[in-house]
Amino acid sequence: QVQLVESGGGLVQAGGSLRLSCAASGSIISINTMGWYRQAPGKERELVATITSGGGTNYADSVKGRFTISRDNAKNTIYLQMNSLKPEDTAVYYCNADVTRLSRVRANYWGQGTQVTVSS
Repeated sequence: QVQLVESGGGLVQAGGSLRLSCAASGSIISINTMGWYRQAPGKERELVATITSGGGTNYADSVKGRFTISRDNAKNTIYLQMNSLKPEDTAVYYCNADVTRLSRVRANYWGQGTQVTVSS
């Protein structure tokens, strides 16, 4: 099996910063694209940022210039540096990974989520 474990969420004032981490473990051969998604109360889950194994990145327009996604392939870990946080960034943030397992099966996995709350 594959596990994604997120950490780094919390409560921060508007304008502040947080850094999220997501570590993948288990029977993994390779990890393709990894990313962060978020879901605010009453809203659908939305993409925040993704990063390929080669380092190519993609961001939602709402976070461009404020958030930075990075990756450590040796540790199967991604990070999300969030600066200039706004109250509208408040959500549960989920890690996602496109994984090829030892069994050669390729599947998509989600973490359990970490709460980010930005106070005004």
